[in-house]
Amino acid sequence: MFILATKSSVPILGQVAYILGWLMDGIFKVLDGLFGIENIGLCIIIFTLIVYLLMTPLQIKQQKFSKMSAVMNPELQAIQKKYKERRDQASIQKMQEETAMVYQKYGVSPTGSCLQLLIQMPILLSLYQVIYRVPAYVSSVKNIFTDVVNRIVNVNGYTDVIQKFLEDEKINQVSLVLDNGMATKESVIDVLYKLSPSQWQEFADISKFSAFSGTIDQTAEKLSKMQYFLGLNIADAPLSIIKDALTAGSILLAVGAVMVPLLAWFTQWLNYRLMPQASMGNDENNNMANTMKTMNNFMPVFSAFMCFTFQVGIGIYWVAGAVIRSLQMLLINHYIGKVDMDELIKKNMEKAAKKREKSGLPPNKITSQAHQNVRNISRNAESLANKKVNLPQNNGQPTPGSIADRANLVKQFEEKNKRKNR
Repeated sequence: MFILATKSSVPILGQVAYILGWLMDGIFKVLDGLFGIENIGLCIIIFTLIVYLLMTPLQIKQQKFSKMSAVMNPELQAIQKKYKERRDQASIQKMQEETAMVYQKYGVSPTGSCLQLLIQMPILLSLYQVIYRVPAYVSSVKNIFTDVVNRIVNVNGYTDVIQKFLEDEKINQVSLVLDNGMATKESVIDVLYKLSPSQWQEFADISKFSAFSGTIDQTAEKLSKMQYFLGLNIADAPLSIIKDALTAGSILLAVGAVMVPLLAWFTQWLNYRLMPQASMGNDENNNMANTMKTMNNFMPVFSAFMCFTFQVGIGIYWVAGAVIRSLQMLLINHYIGKVDMDELIKKNMEKAAKKREKSGLPPNKITSQAHQNVRNISRNAESLANKKVNLPQNNGQPTPGSIADRANLVKQFEEKNKRKNR
């Protein structure tokens, strides 16, 4: 992924990122104006906190559905187990009808929290874009580069010089954007924002830029004051910091760099532990349960691995976001733990009825259709049961798997539902 000083132009993400970028820029200016603090790391933490707090209502809805799923899943699994070996069209239709009745019983949609996820996804992706492209959205940071960039673009052949510098320093997370064969000012800012302190020194030593090396040093000094957070430069990757720290004999700095990936692993692992887990039954061979367990164990480790090579700023965002989500889940789980499930089901059914009413449908239309389907199944079962079927009997009982036996099963299902509804 390239870091661009220009704002994201991806549909939807670009618009959301513009709004979030405005918030990020505002936070930076408030910290500077009220407290005289110009620190990108602190700005990222506050920015992440505000965005996640604004998404709290979506998180509450998502966790309510998770709790409801934990109650519904045993019934849904029982239906799946019941029709596991039956793949004929009639059985599949019956399974779908019984499944639909379970969802109606609890007043929820089969799509569950998909809507909340669809809303959250562009927000989170845009949030990541803003943090990854700070100069594009924080004008105070971008203005630092104005003087030095104007001087660079006036140097003959500056594009080739910068391109060679990127190759020599093996900087591949950023790319120059060309306009008529010349690198744009925004892409030059891309390069400068990505540089580590040692790379700034190398950049200032380039012979073609020697006439304004002092300006390069001043720019690097101003930016470093904004980029240092708890002794770490957020533009550096933890792996690079560890190597430099061990070479210089600074064990404390190396430990600080190692803590970023470790905290990323621990906080995300804590997230998964705090998430309400839907019941998967007692079957140890349940593929979904095994897949979810594997993912929950793998993703935190993968995040820690990626943190070693990503900028410290991205690690700060991951850790801050995970800590905030963990606190959210603790509070939301405490709140949801006090919610009466019967009352929640009642409210869900009332909301579903209002939605049907707005759509011009009677409030009980869907439920009536479901019950009508069951009544049709019952009549077919009675019809089959009353027919004289010349099939082998087993102590007066229909042979397992016979038509009469299946008819009795359907009839028993209807009687069981009637008893529940009383």
